[in-house]
Amino acid sequence: MAAAQSDRDLPSTLCSEFLNFSAKDTASRWLVAPDLQQELYRHLALYVPRIFCLGPSRGSSREEQREEQREELACQLLLLAPLEWLLLEEDPAAGLALLQEKNLPSPLCGHVFKVGEPTYSCRECAADPTCVLCMQCFLGSVHKEHRYRMTTSGGGGFCDCGDTEAWKKGPYCHKHTPTDISRQSQEDPVALLPADMVARGYSIFSIILKYAVDMLTWEQEDQLPEGLAPPEREDTYYCMLFNDEVHTYEQVIYTLQKAVNCSQKEAVSFATTVDRDGRKSVRYGDFQFCEQAKSVIVRNTSRQSKPLRVQVMHSSVVAHQCFALKALSWLGQVIQYSDGLRRLLCQVGLQRGPEGENSSLVDKLMLNDSKMWKGARNIYHQLLMNSLLMDLKYKKIFAIQFAKNYERLQCDYVRDDHDREFSITDLSVQIFTVPSLARMLMVEENLMTTIIRTFVDHLRHRDLQGRFQFDRYTAQQAFKFGRVQSLIGDLKYVLISRPTEWSDQLRQKFLEGFDAFLELLKCMQGMDPVVRQVGQHIEMEPEWEAAFTLQMKLTHIISMIQEWCSTDEHVLIEAYKKCLSVLSHCQSSLPDGEQPISLSLAGHCVETFRYHVSQDKVSIHLPVCRLLAGLHVLLSRTEVASRFPERLPLGELSPPLLIELPLRCLVLCAQVHAGMWRRNGFSLINQIYYYHNVKCRVEMFDKDIIMLQAGASMMDPNHFLMIVLSRFELFHIFSSADCRKRYREANKDVVQQNNTLIEEMLHLIIMVVCERYVPGVGQVEPFDEVRREIIHQLSIRPMAHSELVKALPENGNKETGLEKVIDSVASFKKPGVTGRGLYELRPEWNKYFNLYFHHYSRADQSKAEEAQRKLRRQNGEDTALPPPLPPPLCPLFGSLVNLLQCDVLLAVEGAVLQWAVEPSGGCWTESMLQRVLHLVGMALLEEQQQLENSNGDDDVTFNYTCKITRPGEAPSTSGSVLALLESLQNAPHLEVHKDMITWILKMVANIKTMRERTSSTSTVTVSQGQGLEETVRDKDKAERKRKAEMARLRREKIMAQMSEMQKHFINENKELFQQSLEELEASTSAAAAENSPPSLELSCLSQVSVGPRRVCGAERRQLVTCILCQEEQEVKGHGKAMVLAAFVQRSTVLSKNRHRSLPDPESHDPVFMHPDLSLGIHTASCGHIMHATCWQRYFEAVQLKEQRRQQRLRGHTSYDVENGEFLCPLCECLSNTVIPLLPHSHSPHPSLDHPGLESWLKTTSQQIAALHSAHRKQAGDVTEGAEAAAPEGFRVDFTPQNPFSTSINEMITTFSMSTYKVGLKVNPNEQDQRVPVLIWSTCAYTIQSIERLLMDEEKPLFGSLPCRQDDCLSSLARFSAACWTAAPLSIIHKHFTRLFSALVPDPQVENTPCILDIDMFHLLVYSVLSYSSVSKLDQTGQTGVDSAHLHLLHLVTVAHLVQILLTSTTEDVCMEQDNTGSEEEQLTCKLYSTIRQHLGSVLPEVTSGWQLFHCVKVGILPFLRAAALFFHYLNSTVPPADLLVAGPGQWEALCSYLSLPSNLLQLYQSHHTLLEPLIHRWCSHPSVRQTLQGSGVIIRFPRVSNRLIELPEDYSILINQASSFTCPRSGGDKSRAPTLCLVCGSMLCSQSYCCQTEVDGEDVGACTAHTFTCGAGLGLFLRVRESQVLFVAGKTKGCFYPPPYLDDYGETDQGLKRGNPLHLCSERYRKIERLWRQHGVAEVIGHAQEANQTLVAIDWQHL
Repeated sequence: MAAAQSDRDLPSTLCSEFLNFSAKDTASRWLVAPDLQQELYRHLALYVPRIFCLGPSRGSSREEQREEQREELACQLLLLAPLEWLLLEEDPAAGLALLQEKNLPSPLCGHVFKVGEPTYSCRECAADPTCVLCMQCFLGSVHKEHRYRMTTSGGGGFCDCGDTEAWKKGPYCHKHTPTDISRQSQEDPVALLPADMVARGYSIFSIILKYAVDMLTWEQEDQLPEGLAPPEREDTYYCMLFNDEVHTYEQVIYTLQKAVNCSQKEAVSFATTVDRDGRKSVRYGDFQFCEQAKSVIVRNTSRQSKPLRVQVMHSSVVAHQCFALKALSWLGQVIQYSDGLRRLLCQVGLQRGPEGENSSLVDKLMLNDSKMWKGARNIYHQLLMNSLLMDLKYKKIFAIQFAKNYERLQCDYVRDDHDREFSITDLSVQIFTVPSLARMLMVEENLMTTIIRTFVDHLRHRDLQGRFQFDRYTAQQAFKFGRVQSLIGDLKYVLISRPTEWSDQLRQKFLEGFDAFLELLKCMQGMDPVVRQVGQHIEMEPEWEAAFTLQMKLTHIISMIQEWCSTDEHVLIEAYKKCLSVLSHCQSSLPDGEQPISLSLAGHCVETFRYHVSQDKVSIHLPVCRLLAGLHVLLSRTEVASRFPERLPLGELSPPLLIELPLRCLVLCAQVHAGMWRRNGFSLINQIYYYHNVKCRVEMFDKDIIMLQAGASMMDPNHFLMIVLSRFELFHIFSSADCRKRYREANKDVVQQNNTLIEEMLHLIIMVVCERYVPGVGQVEPFDEVRREIIHQLSIRPMAHSELVKALPENGNKETGLEKVIDSVASFKKPGVTGRGLYELRPEWNKYFNLYFHHYSRADQSKAEEAQRKLRRQNGEDTALPPPLPPPLCPLFGSLVNLLQCDVLLAVEGAVLQWAVEPSGGCWTESMLQRVLHLVGMALLEEQQQLENSNGDDDVTFNYTCKITRPGEAPSTSGSVLALLESLQNAPHLEVHKDMITWILKMVANIKTMRERTSSTSTVTVSQGQGLEETVRDKDKAERKRKAEMARLRREKIMAQMSEMQKHFINENKELFQQSLEELEASTSAAAAENSPPSLELSCLSQVSVGPRRVCGAERRQLVTCILCQEEQEVKGHGKAMVLAAFVQRSTVLSKNRHRSLPDPESHDPVFMHPDLSLGIHTASCGHIMHATCWQRYFEAVQLKEQRRQQRLRGHTSYDVENGEFLCPLCECLSNTVIPLLPHSHSPHPSLDHPGLESWLKTTSQQIAALHSAHRKQAGDVTEGAEAAAPEGFRVDFTPQNPFSTSINEMITTFSMSTYKVGLKVNPNEQDQRVPVLIWSTCAYTIQSIERLLMDEEKPLFGSLPCRQDDCLSSLARFSAACWTAAPLSIIHKHFTRLFSALVPDPQVENTPCILDIDMFHLLVYSVLSYSSVSKLDQTGQTGVDSAHLHLLHLVTVAHLVQILLTSTTEDVCMEQDNTGSEEEQLTCKLYSTIRQHLGSVLPEVTSGWQLFHCVKVGILPFLRAAALFFHYLNSTVPPADLLVAGPGQWEALCSYLSLPSNLLQLYQSHHTLLEPLIHRWCSHPSVRQTLQGSGVIIRFPRVSNRLIELPEDYSILINQASSFTCPRSGGDKSRAPTLCLVCGSMLCSQSYCCQTEVDGEDVGACTAHTFTCGAGLGLFLRVRESQVLFVAGKTKGCFYPPPYLDDYGETDQGLKRGNPLHLCSERYRKIERLWRQHGVAEVIGHAQEANQTLVAIDWQHL
């Protein structure tokens, strides 16, 4: 390592040389050099190894940063500056500025996106979804008023502003609008540069670019290219570790720790850098030393997979590679100044070398792409974007090179394992999405064919028929398949915008590409065939996902190819022919062994062959068939079929062959529904699911239906139906002579299967006839198709926008067409504080509802049916759901309607109706009948439409009514269809369908009258029909009325019987009822008394809560019920203990100083709370009460269960039993302790005397002195003079009796210990003196936080709290008053003497804080609660505690007045008032001037008494409100009426309730002489002056409530902030998961190794670490990239919460998947804020983790 040491000292020896170096002189020398390259190389060879890579890259990150800065500086001075001088021949700064000035600004923006930066795409104007704008361009463009989509960039793409091909309109923002378009496109920018600069630039760029390319593609680890070898060579090497995507972070960290024995932290830092930059040196030294590390790494990582790539490289090679990257970045910067230089660089890069093909520098880089490391790739891709892609002329040349090498680049990419974004192939999105370039490449380089062939070549696994075979994929092949899919993306880019005009070459190349595509589809036709399992279940689930992945990826391509075909007649006809011939080729290879059979039914006969879906092979993948169906529809839509029939091979079509495969597929689905394929396992069910799923159905299920429609429209409808019956394996049922008698089948399963198959078959016929909403099948527009989808989705239930979008298929542009249609059919309901906005269907569209809509799943159909029937009942209509009027068919599909009136269908309908008339056994279902009725209804609607549209003379071809009135022919001479319907109309077992049958009969009557009147005018027919409908409707109404009347009578009769039975029962059990009634009355009257307004005499005395005049509520017994054993129990001091489940937590919600570090738990002294309230203890409760014994049993059971669970599985639960947490047994609310319930306190005895303030102070001082001396005696310190004389009757050694039973005392200890443990984060210790203080502290803090909440929500002080908080506060206050029993009295005396000395200074008490460092409310609570222990020693029984409480309140109030005046700022309020103020103002001035005397010039002079008094009144209000709450709960007093409502009169009511004068300054005035010396002592404390002069934080009163930070209204502002946020630890790297703290506004780098820190010996992520400093372990964060709120509590608990940002449809977008613009919903944000301020976050996390077990498994501490 000696070499390394000397290397470290080198820079100092070089320093003088560095200082004497002149870039200008060097450049001048180079200028005259004969061979510039040689000169430059010599210079680089000398300096590069002396600047870069001078030793191990170990050590702290700060050292590394210093090293980097040194390298940057030296590189700029010694290497880049001379190059700039050489290029510009003047000072670079001035020269570059001049270049920029002369340069014409480019209309292209070209801003390259950082990771996570917001990008915007206009949904109305973008040519395709890849066209995006950066935030600046977007805000300055027309698109911000349009519908747009906002996403976060993955990094690497660039802004398309200024690219005219990317936007249909508005291509330029304000900044990039070109001034003079014509001039720009013509001129060559190089011509604008001076000729000598062009020459110099050309040679510099050639040398530097060649140097960089050579170095980056250099493969020797030990040698350098010619001319670069260093003057003297040393034995210094680096062990370089390269990134791969196979090994995990953990594996790399572990391996490095072993290989280069570094610490965990250093290994993490290495791993992070390797992942970010693609390589990192992990060891520096001689060759042997590095080689040894390499072998350890290789050995350690080669066990499961290929080893990590490691190279031992000479330090000079690494140095030159580092500089090569710097040089490329420098080139990228220089060309930004001038378009001329940019074009020069493009020329240099693309110029062919002597080797010919692929010899340019750019080609070299491209072809070596997969060999380079991540960092190098990123830098050169960036350079290509800044140069070639920004210059339109060279972009074309580059695109051609890219397309030429396409196949090779893709093969490299597939073999490589880096993500696509780090591969050169990712540039395809920049090239192929430009329509003009894509068409040019298609024509010149045959791009479409190349892409498809490359794709097919990579999928080599085929079966004997040449179909793809995915079932035996190894892991590696599956990985390869995943990578190959990116080719489909490229094809999509090429096809995304269809051509408006075609050239002959484009036609030819497109059809070539189409041929290649058919080859691909041919390999998919019939892949993954399935055979029904009979007997035993399938053993191995076959692989089905790969085939469907392929299908999904190709769906858009197939649709786009059809769109391309639709724009040109010649292309369409050729494509149709090609597709047809491929299909016949596929079908000819079907096995020929099928025997032909002939079927006859209802007088018709058809030839087909024997095939059973349930026995033979069948496949769900038929892409060739489906493409043909799509093209067939296009023939109809573009009317090519009717205009050029002679050019189409329509005569060669064999309809039975066309329908064969799709029909098999649909039969397969029907049989799966019927449960015939149960033994084939889940893979088949999943395939069927995806076949119908919205992602695939457009090119699968929908096209199969179209193919059947095409076939049916070209065949005899009877033949079609017979083939359908045969494939459904139902032919035998309907062909038997007595089919109407219904077949008898012994096997129940077979009957059920057949029933389902008949239902499915009828459903299929309905779909074939009824689904006409595809443009080309029916005469409709795409608009109608989307509208129909929406109507049927909203018929199920009201839906949110996102649900509708998911239910509609997207096109290639990610559009569904929803927005154009939605407002016409639905109305939008805005969401509340929770939930989301919903669309509801407008009532006028209900008539378009079709129960057999083809995209309904079974569940959807039944929901929709129920919803529609319910709706009709609500509107008082009949519940029939007749088919809606279908749109007319296109001519090519016109003959489809004949299906409805053909003999075979009539025979089937007749059979089903006959079964319904005579239902016997289980051989028939209602769904069957319902479908038949639907078919009959459709036929009648068709006939009615034909009649309405015919002109009297036309003979109407559709005469269904005649056919259904014909009786059946021999031998089955049963009634006609109509007769059967009439007989079913009143069948009791068909009540549900009665309305539908009635509707059908009405239609038949209607059509008859229309037929009779065809000669006369049609108007009469309508009215006639209506009249007939009326009469039938009246009959219906009467019938309904009769039924309702009968039901009412039946109900009344039942009620009468029940009341009779009740009376009977009561008479029998008289005494029992008498007793309970009396009790009931008593309890209700008591409750009324409790809740009724206080009686008159009480309200005349105004209510007082403190002091001798206080009055308790009526002495009431407190009865409570245990939620566990349901026993009632009275709360008594000596009874069984009752407890309240509670949750204690540390809190910083009220903190005014988040920078204060958390106190050291061992030495922290909590007696005085600082007014910044930087850390408090909050207690909350769910209000549920238990016996202490019941609770202990419950908690032990929880502990036991937890121990057992831990042995089984090592997960967390939502609560931490070791910390005493449990869930409330009733409401499952998170709790961690219990508060014992104690009885109410009693009213003071009227006989007690009440000393004045002066005498009380005197007595108390004497008592304290006595206590002091007693303590000293105990300590054995008797040196002082005489003992202080104790006042009469005051016994220091007296031990008062404990008023509580042992069980209550136990619970008192339990709660005390919980508070102690949570509050200080220490282990329980009952002897600690701080225990009682912490209990008082949680009491005071909880009251303060609740007072703030009530104030901010403008609720009244009393009466508006929910009972859980009310119970919690009253138990807390009473418990705090009694907790002196939990600690030795002497400790509490000590606390009292310290507290009292803050008010009445005492020389024997040291280090009392100054008045500005004490929170007065805490002081009041502590001193009132600790005083009881002193009063217990007073045996005279003369004075009660009440007068002491009152005096303490007075003293603290005066102290608070002084505190407020000391910190008041009065400059900001300047309202002129008359100087002679009221009494209050004069007294305020007087007190202020008194304080000023003591402090002098530290306080400003204030003349306005009004201002001072205003300050005082506002400042002291929170204190008085909190005091009122405290004494109310402590003394159980009734609050005055004025405080039960919000409004005026609060101040006087407060003051009287606290027995204070309403002019508070009279307190000071009346005891003027007594208080003066105290005020003097308070003000003369040295800290007061220091704090006011600015040494400490001054807390102003009233303290403003904390709020969560302000968030911007538009979410993209946040995304933008986050994208410019870099990780604070890994030198300027982008943070992957930037997370915003909502409490303090810090941005953190979450979920990454780099920012982990150690808390309590455990590594935690940035968010968790931040919670301990900012929120005492609790945090609220916004994850900006995910748009998710994160709640964290401690290290193991957390949950995600809906963010406060909503889109225009009232929905959140977690994960930013939908990309709708998001705006802040202030109500939701307030809700989160309220949760935080109510301390409810931990409870929300608890509930969330209970409800969702996956949340428990997340490692929250790593976030």
